[in-house]
Amino acid sequence: MNGEIQINPLHWLILALHVLLSLYTAGHALLYKRDPRAAFAWIAVSLSFPFVGPLLYFLFGINRVRTRGRQLGPALRLRLPAGHERSENETGRLPPAAEVSWEYRELARISDAVTRRPLLDGNHVELLHNGEQAYPAMLEAIDAARHSVYLSTYIFDTRGVGHCFVDALGNAVARGVAVRVLMDGFGELYSLPWASRSLKRVKVPVARFLPPRLLPPSFHVNLRNHRKILVVDGSIGFTGGMNIGDRHMAADLANPSRTVDAHFRVTGPVVSQIEEVFLKDWAFATGEVRGASDVAASPAQGQAICRVIVDGPDEDLDKLAMVLIGAVSAAQHSLYIMTPYFLPSRELISALQAAALRGVDVCVILPEKNNQPLAHWAARNLLWELLHWGVQVYYQPPPFVHSKLFVVDEHYVQVGTANIDPRSLRLNFELALEIYDKNFATLITEHFNSVRARSKCLTVDQMDQRPLPVRLRDALAWLFSPYL
Repeated sequence: MNGEIQINPLHWLILALHVLLSLYTAGHALLYKRDPRAAFAWIAVSLSFPFVGPLLYFLFGINRVRTRGRQLGPALRLRLPAGHERSENETGRLPPAAEVSWEYRELARISDAVTRRPLLDGNHVELLHNGEQAYPAMLEAIDAARHSVYLSTYIFDTRGVGHCFVDALGNAVARGVAVRVLMDGFGELYSLPWASRSLKRVKVPVARFLPPRLLPPSFHVNLRNHRKILVVDGSIGFTGGMNIGDRHMAADLANPSRTVDAHFRVTGPVVSQIEEVFLKDWAFATGEVRGASDVAASPAQGQAICRVIVDGPDEDLDKLAMVLIGAVSAAQHSLYIMTPYFLPSRELISALQAAALRGVDVCVILPEKNNQPLAHWAARNLLWELLHWGVQVYYQPPPFVHSKLFVVDEHYVQVGTANIDPRSLRLNFELALEIYDKNFATLITEHFNSVRARSKCLTVDQMDQRPLPVRLRDALAWLFSPYL
């Protein structure tokens, strides 16, 4: 009529809704994302893709875990064993008997301030190679349990050795032991039959951490509990890189998925800190708040001074990343890193380069065969930056090696569940154990050097001589490194 263009009011409503949603999600990303690159990317997605962008941000961009963790805060102030009660706001102190060398006191203070957990002396840490050593020790501890068994794992494969764990846990319940098993909601899906069903059949109380749900919708794909914890009677603990499954039976040459890994048996007062981490995770997943073990505090077992470091998206600071950078800066003679996935932050790359330029023997050992090709390719895109400034990088031969080791000057060791990549240091719930013990550090250093002796040293020329298609592939994988 008269050449006028008629606009359907519904179109105006849809346009207005798109603008409001896009501006709201863009503003939320601007205010709450700590990484400017992530903030910029989410703002661009929210503004560029009508409705789809805000929906993606709602599903994957919002950290809902921190809010829920703060809501549970009052309930999560758990009672520690006698002698280890501590205010949540109190900064840890070096124990009176601690003999941390003066050159590492600054590193200890950094971790004091970041973790707000005390260093505890009188611990013993034992290295366990592969499932052949770790699983029998873990099953023996469960079979001897009298009071409590707390197990947390990312993957629980119920076939083979996993069936032995199901039986042992069920038998412990039948003896009257308080057993609790926590599995990651997505990690459990890696194997069939699901472990939770097998455990429930033998009356084991089990929970899943942030499981995917349709009603009400819950798709916390990137917020995974990657911790591996076993605490028995509050007096013996296990942690490290190993899940539960036959893949870690590395001596079986016929096993097509065999994986080399390291796990650790811990005794002494620091076990109370490992138990505390499990109990907080259990309370988060179930709402059941349990006190620490009623048994007496673990007596001194050795000479190791230890502390637990926890990190995850519910924390205010990147605790583990800060401690790692502090440890790299404190290195005087040697710095050895073994990890399956290596995608360090710009800050950590700079710290490693600076350490090498100071004359520190900086060496990183990675697996030549990787079960995550994208992570392997992405790492290759940045290795030249380290090699150029004197950082040594080695590929150790197959089978795939999942071990996570961090050693400074044959004095300080950090072990645990975290890889050196954005997923572990920003998205996952992780646990690390820092250890001041020269004898243990020497043992780990000897293991590291034995692996280095049979590994292949990379060079800048090798990185530069990659064919163009390979370099493009590696660079493209690196673009997605925050999500690998």
